[in-house]
Amino acid sequence: MTINPTVKEAGFLPASRIASIGVSEILKIGARANAMKREGKPVIILGAGEPDFDTPDHVKQAAWDAIQRGETKYTALDGTPELKKAIREKFQRENGLAYELDEITVATGAKQILFNAMMATIDPGDEVIIPTPYWTSYSDIVQICEGKPVLIACDASSGFRLSAEKLEAAITPKTRWVLLNSPSNPSGAAYSAADYRPLLEVLLKHPHVWLLVDDMYEHIVYDGFRFVTPAQIEPRLKDRTLTVNGVSKAYAMTGWRIGYAGGPRDLIKAMAVVQSQATSCPSSVSQAASVAALTGPQEFLKERTASFQRRRDLVVSGLNGIEGLDCRVPEGAFYTFSGCAGMLGKVTPSGKTIETDTDFCAYLLDYAHVAVVPGSAFGLSPFFRISYATSEAELKEALERIAAACARLS
Repeated sequence: MTINPTVKEAGFLPASRIASIGVSEILKIGARANAMKREGKPVIILGAGEPDFDTPDHVKQAAWDAIQRGETKYTALDGTPELKKAIREKFQRENGLAYELDEITVATGAKQILFNAMMATIDPGDEVIIPTPYWTSYSDIVQICEGKPVLIACDASSGFRLSAEKLEAAITPKTRWVLLNSPSNPSGAAYSAADYRPLLEVLLKHPHVWLLVDDMYEHIVYDGFRFVTPAQIEPRLKDRTLTVNGVSKAYAMTGWRIGYAGGPRDLIKAMAVVQSQATSCPSSVSQAASVAALTGPQEFLKERTASFQRRRDLVVSGLNGIEGLDCRVPEGAFYTFSGCAGMLGKVTPSGKTIETDTDFCAYLLDYAHVAVVPGSAFGLSPFFRISYATSEAELKEALERIAAACARLS
C-alpha cells in the first residue's frame, strides 16, 4: 500500500471551528497548581468555581432511592416529567414565571443548555453580544457554533454591568442574542430590577434580538440584594428569552451535571434536536436527585450564603489592604474580581517585570503558591479572580501570602 506523503506530513488537522480555541485557562492554572501540590509545594488553589459544601443529605438519599427503584435507564430526551414539574414549580415559586412542560428543557449541565441554544439558533456570522468580564465558555461556544462574539468591556466603574448605551451601540442586523449573567462569574456583579430596566427597553426596540440570561448564582446574593430575572420584570420579552439555571452552585451539585432552562416552545424543541444528536438524556439518577433539591428543604441555602458572605468580606478587606490592588464589593456569587493595575511595571525578586495580569498571577503562583485566575481569561484586564469557596483559614493564609508577595515587588 502506498501512503500519500502529503497526508502523512499533514498529520492531525483540527476543524477550523475549534482551531483558535484552547482548553480553559482556569483548567490550565488548576492543572499546574495541582502538579505543584504533587511535588510537595503548599499550594492554595483559589481558581475553581465550585462550592466547598457537600451535596445535601436528602438529595443524596433521593439518588440512592432512585437507584434502588431501578431508575437507571434512559429517560425522556430533555428531562423526566417529574423533574420538569419540579422546575416549573421552582420558576413559578421563586421567579413568578409560568412555563408549560414543553417550554422547559434539562441537559447535562448549564453549559450544555448554552451550547444547545447557540447550536440551534446561530448561523455563520450571526452575532452574540457578551459583556466582559464573562464566563470563559460563553465566547468559545459562540465561536464553535460559527457565530461572532461581540465583546463589550464593562469595567469596575460601571459595576461590571452593561449599560443601555453600550448595548444599543452594539446591536446590528446580525445580532441574534444578548447574553447576560447575574450574579456574574467572574465579577460577582448582579443586576437589580432598576439595572435591568434600561437594557430591556433597548431590547424591546429590536424584536430580532433574543436574550439569554444565566441565573446560575441566583441564590448566592448578599446585603439584602433582591434577585430578579428579566422575563420576570418585562413579560413582553418572555417569548424571546431563555432563562438558564441549574443545581450546581446553590445545591453544591457540580458533579451531578444538571442544568435547565425555560423558554419559548419552538426554541426548546429546536434545542432538543441538538441534544438528541449529542448526549441524549441527562443522567436518570442525577435527575431524581435534582427533583429532591428543587422540592425539598431550602433553608440551608441562606445558611450557606451567610457563610459565603463572611468569606467575601474577609477577601475584599484583605485585598483592599494591599497597596496596588483594588477590589470592588460583589453583590453575589463566590468570586472577587480585583484590579491589579497598580502591580504592572513592578519587578519581581528574580528581575522579571510584571507587564500583564497573567504575569501577576504567575508570580503569585510561583512565589506565594497561591493559584488565582487572570482577568484576561475572562476578557477584561488588568484584573484577577479569586474564588472564595474554601475555608476561612485557607483564605486568611492565602491573603497573607499574597500580601507578602506583593511587598517583595520593587
